[in-house]
Amino acid sequence: MKICIVGAGAIGGMMAVRLARAHHDVSVVARGPHLEAIRTNGLRLLEADQQSVADKLVATNRISDLGPQDVVLLSLKAHQISAVVDDLPSLFGNDTVIVTLQNGIPWWYFQKLKGNYSNRVVETVDPGGLLFRGIDPDRIVGCIAYPAAIVSEPGVIKHIEGNRFPVGELDGSSSDRISRVSEIFSGAGFKSRILDDIRSEIWLKLWGNMTFNPISALTHATLVDICRFPLTRALSASMMTEAKAIAERLGAVFRVSMDRRISGAEAVGKHKTSMLQDVEVGKPLEIEGMLGVVIELAEMTGVEVPSLRALYACTSLLNKTIQDEGILLKGTART
Repeated sequence: MKICIVGAGAIGGMMAVRLARAHHDVSVVARGPHLEAIRTNGLRLLEADQQSVADKLVATNRISDLGPQDVVLLSLKAHQISAVVDDLPSLFGNDTVIVTLQNGIPWWYFQKLKGNYSNRVVETVDPGGLLFRGIDPDRIVGCIAYPAAIVSEPGVIKHIEGNRFPVGELDGSSSDRISRVSEIFSGAGFKSRILDDIRSEIWLKLWGNMTFNPISALTHATLVDICRFPLTRALSASMMTEAKAIAERLGAVFRVSMDRRISGAEAVGKHKTSMLQDVEVGKPLEIEGMLGVVIELAEMTGVEVPSLRALYACTSLLNKTIQDEGILLKGTART
């Protein structure tokens, strides 16, 4: 299979190496020193005591270089997708599938959703509906990326934990292509269960992300520290309670309890969330897709969310400060 990973960061890079190891024809879209390292030395994946190198990858910063693919893994962060939406069609053949791997509520959330909220644009992650109009929902397969990983240095991905990439059609249907995507991922060593309710699983993952990411960004604490410190554990529970009320009004169902979700994060240990990693290197924060969008949905459904609003305000200011004074923050992030 010809598979292109658009955004070969921590998760996309890990998938690229595993898929290449499973003998697929893999290309990656990356940039900067990471791209140059991949071109020079291949893409390296560190997992426990194992090391794998994908040294036959096609690596580029130009999507238009690659031509039609069988599967496109869209692993950019939510706020980065609009910059490439006009280039994506160059990757499409008649049956090309796009697998989305964004944290948080995706732009397509209300597409193919039955009920009162059908076909609404999620403005926080898709201002003006650019992605809503620009990417055919018939091509999309939803996916939730559960693993934790980091780019430990340019061209090197370190897998921390986790192996699950459940997938689902937007309308909950069974299809040959969803089975094929699941089989591709399983063949690369991932667990890839097929879901008939992808949105409920999105909320389950987001339940933790929209809580632990902003708290960690503001406190520089790891997952285990947040969960074991009584005040931040209580804050996490308050935020999750508010989010659960929103999700349930939209028809989502939570298959695990809040305590179990928090305990699962605690069990990951001394892991820095992706948002904390971005703070430490002065990158823009993925705050809208993880938290701002939840507040938009709260307004849509009429749910009061004081804890979520407070964290959103503080993290948004942090993000502005990073943009205004990024060099200073880069120099002081680890002190």
